[in-house]
Amino acid sequence: MVKNSVISVIFQKEKKGSVEFQVFNFTNKIRRLTSHLELHKKDYLSQRGLKKILGKRQRLLAYLAKKNRVRYKELINQLDIRETKTR
Repeated sequence: MVKNSVISVIFQKEKKGSVEFQVFNFTNKIRRLTSHLELHKKDYLSQRGLKKILGKRQRLLAYLAKKNRVRYKELINQLDIRETKTR
């Protein structure tokens, strides 16, 4: 959790509309919803919300990977998320 707070300070300096900041916010929401769903397995509305946020994050990451591969690699390493599958 300490790593997450350090990353939080880094992203607070960035612009709120940047792709990196948006992905960071979506990642925090995903982690919160995932822990919520571990307790409340039948909360289908939250499951739907989680899937929507996952899709948004996936689209933003695909955009970033296409525009700037170096920033994309740094971001997924900082946030400790898996790289998206390429076709």
